[in-house]
Amino acid sequence: MPMPLRTRNILAAAVISAGVVFGAQAADVNTALDKGEARASKAQKSQQRIDDIDSDIRAAEREYRGVMKEVEGLEVYNQQLDKQLNAQSEELTAIESSIEQVTLVERQITPLMLRMIDAIDQFVSADVPFKKEERAKRVEGLKELMGRSDVTVAEKYRKVMGAYQAEIDYGRTIESYRGNLEGREVDFLRVGRISLVYQSLDGNELGVYNTASNSWEMLDPSYKSKIMAGIRIAREQAAPDLIKVPVAAPQEAK
Repeated sequence: MPMPLRTRNILAAAVISAGVVFGAQAADVNTALDKGEARASKAQKSQQRIDDIDSDIRAAEREYRGVMKEVEGLEVYNQQLDKQLNAQSEELTAIESSIEQVTLVERQITPLMLRMIDAIDQFVSADVPFKKEERAKRVEGLKELMGRSDVTVAEKYRKVMGAYQAEIDYGRTIESYRGNLEGREVDFLRVGRISLVYQSLDGNELGVYNTASNSWEMLDPSYKSKIMAGIRIAREQAAPDLIKVPVAAPQEAK
């Protein structure tokens, strides 16, 4: 049976209402999805910012730890440097004290060296007259050295002691040398300080220095072979051997 018109109109209205409702619901779903996607995107961006912040914090933490290690290293270095500075300060104090002592020693030793040089000078003048010019020149050199400011006190002292040692060595050595005696060349033979003799180059004239009279005396020709043997030994032209040389007789003490 055909549906009445009113019934058909009611059904049509119901269908239309359902479509409107379904359309409205679909629009709400799309809106909800859009909002969900927006929230998800916002959440993702927030998470990214959180991750970036976390990464920055971790980097800052690593940098902080690195800086702290450097600080610890600098503290250890500063402690070591303080120790070195303290040690250097103590050493500087010791050096300053040593300088003061050296200055004091210099003031004391300089007059001593001057007296020593005067003593050598007097000794050379009064000694057996061997190598007079050479020894006198050495003394003059010492006197000149003492007036120089560019020479250290230690070097001056070394030179003075060297001169003393040379004079000491003369007393225990034998030596032959050629020199001038009263305007003529002769061969001298020195045996320590106990005897100083000479012979002319032709061997015909012999002499000995008499320390008692401070003068030269002629020797008997019988000494010629002995003096020649001594000269050869002194010049290392012959093996060491016992030799007889004239010695001035000692004076009786007054």
